[in-house]
Amino acid sequence: MSTASAAEPVPFKKSVGREYLESIVVAVILALFIRTFVVQAFKIPTGSMEENLLIGDHLLVNKIVYSPSPAGGLEGRILGKRPVERGHVVVFKFPEDPTRDFIKRVIGLPGETVEIRNKTVFINGQPLDESAYVHFLEPPLKPGDPEYGVRGDGLRDNWGPQVVPAGKLFVLGDNRDNSRDSRFWGFLPRDQVKGRALLVYWSYEASREEYHRTGYAAWLRDTVAALGKTRWKRFFHLIR
Repeated sequence: MSTASAAEPVPFKKSVGREYLESIVVAVILALFIRTFVVQAFKIPTGSMEENLLIGDHLLVNKIVYSPSPAGGLEGRILGKRPVERGHVVVFKFPEDPTRDFIKRVIGLPGETVEIRNKTVFINGQPLDESAYVHFLEPPLKPGDPEYGVRGDGLRDNWGPQVVPAGKLFVLGDNRDNSRDSRFWGFLPRDQVKGRALLVYWSYEASREEYHRTGYAAWLRDTVAALGKTRWKRFFHLIR
């Protein structure tokens, strides 16, 4: 009888370096998945949405809410999905330059007739109540005012009427006198919408010029300075 025994296989053991590498890869993949399909960070570089959103606000954007639901209604109810509605604040690819993201409020939906008369928005002939969010820098001008015809009867104060085409949206900035929106570049294709603005997760006092600075030194200087200019009251401010 043979007394030799078969050698037992040596169990495979990952190195510490490989475990760290795999953890990093998984974390990166998860972060990319979340950023692509779930939520994305966005910052406000201009005053076009004041006084609801301020320069220096950093937002989280819900990218699931408007996504299609191939599994049917159950998936939509679980994930809180809903169609784009009037009043929603949305982040989208700027139609004239898809590499840039814009943020505006949805005002007109497909098939609706939109008109602006002396700064008042009309939907299908009825005035729209925007008292909860709209902001004006100047009062509307009327015929007979000295500046009427110079600025008051342009696209900013008077527009349309036009019917919103199928698959398009009419969007405006809350700061109506300081916003480049559908009045100037046309209707927004629905498929350019990336998501709905959810909440402010951080905010600090900033100027528009700070967002145009380039270089690592400028970024580091502005970041350090921002820590002392944090708007604590705007933390977790829900966007409506």
